Amino acid sequence: MKQPIEIPNLYEHRTDAYNLEGFEPQIVDAEYLKQLGVTIEPSDETLQGLIRGSKLFMKRLEEHTVIPKSVLYLEDCDPDTVETEIHNYTGRCPTLTFEVNPIKGCHVGCQYCLVTDGVHEQKLVAYENYHLYVRKLLEEMNGQSSESHQACLNGRVAMDEGKANGACSEQPNIVKPEDIKERSRLLKELANAIVESPEKKKDIERQIVALSRGKNWNHYYYFTPKTEALQEPTLYTGIAHRILREFIAHFKKYPNSNARLFIASKAGTKHLLVENEGETILDLFEQLKDKMQFNTSVSIMPKAFRDLLEPYAAPIEERLAAVKMCQERGIQANSALVQPIFVPYLTDEHIKEFFDMLHDAGIVNYKPEFLTACMENLAQLGQWLGHFDKNMERDLYMDYISPKNADHRKQRGRTAPNRALSIENIQRLMKYTETIGMSTSICFWVRSQLKVPTSIIPIINRNGFQCLGYQSRLFKGE
Repeated sequence: MKQPIEIPNLYEHRTDAYNLEGFEPQIVDAEYLKQLGVTIEPSDETLQGLIRGSKLFMKRLEEHTVIPKSVLYLEDCDPDTVETEIHNYTGRCPTLTFEVNPIKGCHVGCQYCLVTDGVHEQKLVAYENYHLYVRKLLEEMNGQSSESHQACLNGRVAMDEGKANGACSEQPNIVKPEDIKERSRLLKELANAIVESPEKKKDIERQIVALSRGKNWNHYYYFTPKTEALQEPTLYTGIAHRILREFIAHFKKYPNSNARLFIASKAGTKHLLVENEGETILDLFEQLKDKMQFNTSVSIMPKAFRDLLEPYAAPIEERLAAVKMCQERGIQANSALVQPIFVPYLTDEHIKEFFDMLHDAGIVNYKPEFLTACMENLAQLGQWLGHFDKNMERDLYMDYISPKNADHRKQRGRTAPNRALSIENIQRLMKYTETIGMSTSICFWVRSQLKVPTSIIPIINRNGFQCLGYQSRLFKGE
């Protein structure tokens, strides 16, 4: 391992987790909930989770481990042994979305983090040569086969009648009917495994990856679902720039490639303007326009609370300014991940204020997602929220801890808010956003858990967005 590097922050907030005036962490037990005014009696399992989380929270505050340390460890990976990961939590996601994960941990330090449950005690490790794996993955999945397929379509190679996608008899890697049939079978198997046999999920995904090689199917490459793509560690080291250059080189070599890049990020303007070898992230984005989309990620919660929970993230105003910078360069940047949403803060006034701000930035689509958290994390988030408003803290617990809500879970077992309340608030959001012309996309997990019909939110909506906010029209013929 190379020598660790101190990482300076592009953005910091005045709200300091370790010096919050008047704040004293408490044990969130039955008595605490009662005094707060919570009228729901949680199960013993839920209560023990809250108590356990309270004690961990106290320990982290004392040891100053609530917020990640600004120290980066650099390593190299072996491109031939990195396992290809499919981004799929439900079995119904656009399954051929490959993850691009050049870093372990996250410098932004969101305390509601879905990947770490808000725990930021692990080392921050980035792989300097990860772009070599990206090169290999792009070549395997969307490389030479894209040109072979185009040759078929142009009539330069003999074609067999009746073969799917114009399959060529001389080209063994072109998609055949049996490939499509096998993919459908594996997708169904994956969907069942996620619900009934999670231990089988990884093996099925490996089979899907193997089947996908050489097919040039429509593939999204998600940079990165497990952490922030455009954070200081990937920017100052040039890791992010090198990954983007791999996509640029790929499309120059294979103009018919069906690979598409998807980035969801809390980046502000400062992040987009970090240079490497004379090029900024924004410069590289511009070279990828029509082949990528940039989705900003923003949350609905009180500002001071957000500053506390996202210690090194760009302010929302800066994120939306970054969106406009992308749009001015012709980059697809008009959809937002609106997450997490803290239901107690969701008044009509705040809904209007928030979505008007997005609308003014040219956002035409959003994917809403309410806070999901394990009980340990909820005890921490609740107390932070209570520092600003005890009524909102009470309401937050009421939304999550009911025994009737115990089975309302997301990936990795996190609890979501009360189902009826979730449905009601999605409808409230849509009621307003429809008046300003914004469409809504929704992931399959939310759709299935809440039984949201396609008549309310289509699989692919009128603006061409689906699921996480993927833009289906980036692919030819869709």
